[in-house]
Amino acid sequence: MIKIKEILLTLKSAELIGNDEALISDVIQLDENNTRPDIICWCNDKNIHKLSSCVAGTIICSSKARELTLSKNCNFIILENPRKAFSKVLKEFFEPKEIQNYISPKASIHESVKIGSNVFIGDFTVIEKDCVIGNNSRISYNTVIHQKTIIGSSVKIGSNNTIGGVGFGYEKDEEGNYEVLPHIGNVEIMDNVEIGNNTCIDRAVLGSTLIHKNVKIDNLVHVAHGVIIGENSLIIANAMLGGSTVIGKNVWVAPSVSIINKGIVEDDSLVGMGAVVVKPVKTKTIVAGNPAKFLKDI
Repeated sequence: MIKIKEILLTLKSAELIGNDEALISDVIQLDENNTRPDIICWCNDKNIHKLSSCVAGTIICSSKARELTLSKNCNFIILENPRKAFSKVLKEFFEPKEIQNYISPKASIHESVKIGSNVFIGDFTVIEKDCVIGNNSRISYNTVIHQKTIIGSSVKIGSNNTIGGVGFGYEKDEEGNYEVLPHIGNVEIMDNVEIGNNTCIDRAVLGSTLIHKNVKIDNLVHVAHGVIIGENSLIIANAMLGGSTVIGKNVWVAPSVSIINKGIVEDDSLVGMGAVVVKPVKTKTIVAGNPAKFLKDI
């Protein structure tokens, strides 16, 4: 059980309407029918009107709650960004602590691999020769890390991923049959990158496929050979980045986006859901559609 006053210590500039000695034991979604006093949830401004109907529990919300008639049986933690605050509360008090500093005996790791400190490697993960795994990184279950892949510090990689495999590059021989183009490059993943599950990142033909710092890649994403993703960009589920595509910094690539080989998406841009990008996307713009077209500046 956690007292509300303990939660308030972790939230800067938070105000409380209610009892800071109240106890919290569980987390739920906002529910107007909740009668439990020991739960905590959050409310966005779109649903702020629902707070008038709430009769129990603790709710993290914005200052707009002050405009409503609120139950005295509820506690309200008021601050500027309720969603961010709720996320912090989950991480601090409710998120299960991940096991670190553990390498499964069921993992297959080549003797040449260099592994930093406080690393987790899960069951049935395969790490081929000449790879590097940085400090505090985590590779979950059934993931394959192919040779010469470099993984930085504090990187999180989920389950069932293939990183550093051969990309889809072919040339015809004298008889017109397709032969795979040798891929002798690698993948480099820099610090604080997070990769979900069932994602494929191919190694470069020459040089490196580069995933820069703080990039977040969702489930079921395909990153082809030679792609570069700039710092702090988000690549969401089912996106496909064609070979040698360059994604800038702070870019949002929405679900099911397809980007042509050698595509360019410049810094601070947003590519809308399902877009098919066949032309360069300029800095601080929003594009969407098939083919993707300019919608507006950011």
